[in-house]
Amino acid sequence: MLRPDPILLEIVSHALVSVAEEMSITVWRTSRSTTVRELLDYSTAVFDAEGRNIAQAARMPVHLNSMELCLQEILARHLPLESWREGDVVVTNDPYSGGQHLPDFIAFKPVFADGRRVAITCVLIHHVDVGGGAAGGYNARAVEIFQEGVRLPPVRIVREGVLQDDLLATILHNVREPAMFRGDFLSQLAALEVGARSLRTLAARYGVSTLLTIGDALLDHAETAMRSAIGALPDGVYAAEDFVDGDGLEEGRKRIAVTLTIAGDQLAVDFTGTSAQAAGPINATLATTRSAVYYAAIAASNLAAAANSGCYRPINITAPEGSLVNAAFPAPVSMRMLTGHRVATAVLRAFAQAAPDRVPASYYGVTFNHAVNIRHGDGRRQVYFDSEIGGWGAHPEADGPSGFSAGFHNQQNTPIEMIEAIYPLSFTRYGFLVDSGGAGRRRGGLGLVREWRFTAERGLLNASFDGFVSRPYGLAGGERGRAGRLSVTRDGHVTELPAKTIGHELRAGDVVRMETPGGGGFGPPSERSAAAIADDLADGLITASGHGAKVAAQK
Repeated sequence: MLRPDPILLEIVSHALVSVAEEMSITVWRTSRSTTVRELLDYSTAVFDAEGRNIAQAARMPVHLNSMELCLQEILARHLPLESWREGDVVVTNDPYSGGQHLPDFIAFKPVFADGRRVAITCVLIHHVDVGGGAAGGYNARAVEIFQEGVRLPPVRIVREGVLQDDLLATILHNVREPAMFRGDFLSQLAALEVGARSLRTLAARYGVSTLLTIGDALLDHAETAMRSAIGALPDGVYAAEDFVDGDGLEEGRKRIAVTLTIAGDQLAVDFTGTSAQAAGPINATLATTRSAVYYAAIAASNLAAAANSGCYRPINITAPEGSLVNAAFPAPVSMRMLTGHRVATAVLRAFAQAAPDRVPASYYGVTFNHAVNIRHGDGRRQVYFDSEIGGWGAHPEADGPSGFSAGFHNQQNTPIEMIEAIYPLSFTRYGFLVDSGGAGRRRGGLGLVREWRFTAERGLLNASFDGFVSRPYGLAGGERGRAGRLSVTRDGHVTELPAKTIGHELRAGDVVRMETPGGGGFGPPSERSAAAIADDLADGLITASGHGAKVAAQK
């Protein structure tokens, strides 16, 4: 294959990323829900004509790293690429057809120019509700996927430019907020076409053959860069573990065991020794696990190239079938992100042995997804869904950032003013959680406290939390970050709720309070400077009786 001109390669590479970003902006400007518009829980990417990810927007690695896996699964088992026609859109949310969990609908659109398929556009959106046993799709009592919501196999929802209204109507008939779902889904379809239009323009400008050749070159370049990054790490075998609190149904924590083997420019990642899949919905499909591994490897290896699926080629992953990280059908998977985060932190912990000067202590390691099924006095219903983050781990050169989104999910903050304008909630507190960062020479970042008063007549609270027992680890003698917590106060009485909560009744005046974990510390607490302690006390990040007293006692 002829190599494209380096200058042309660079120009077209940036143009392809711009296509993905253009799709991303389209979703942001046309979607309906705060989950998409504000939290930015969606991702966009461009694939080559064979279904390989060659460009992506700066959105969510948990999505982006698994999109190609989903598409290849669809092509191999459901809809061969040769059957795709111009104007088609294929969509699925099935975790057992290459997806991750039911709220994530992933859509693909083939792009043709001069009668040839030149690319495929992709948009994945987390939808607010997908039916099932709990508002928001997180049914803490689910023991099989059938209890988690509507499950759509890979299917053409648009056939040669014609929207299949009966199929869309079937989906809308099974969700709690059909108007919201429809608005977000039409935004998804619009973004696919925006990307397709820009790709047709690129094909007309540079030629179809040139565009296809450049796609191959981009993948090869990313592979070469990833091999170089892995090769710069010391060869060896590095083992680590981390834990998920549990699934809310069975007793005991669930272990994620990982062994990294670095040999030259190749990386092997083995999860043998990981707990068996859970009865409850904390299981991860292989798509989630691979996505977390790719994120951790890219983050820890100091990759010097744009991320695309070429980065994945030097990485071999072994995950026992039927384990927590490779669940077998029909295991429930709605809370798969709880395990996904701990896969990432376990792999990063192993990488910290190979690159101790580069990898920070554990970040908060959990997505605080929560939803309220709201019942208004006039009979109206709403589903409020949101997500919260925590503190980042410290590293050799600095304290961990506070209230900082992990790169794995890369979500944004939903402004409380926006929430209050739409939902019957009144925020009473939102800020850093004092003393929540792990002590160390470098202090872990602080978690968050988020508290709101419920003002509707009635509601049901669901929570998909973790980190109440398994606290974020420290490194090099640093201490663990503080654990998470969830409570509801009614008439002055505080009720502590478990991390996995479903259907807790809310009444007008109830105050819901969530506390997210802080990041782990780095280095012995006794080595923290007096000046740093004084600054933290002055800034209100620690108290003399809490974090500060612990450090002082070790000096």
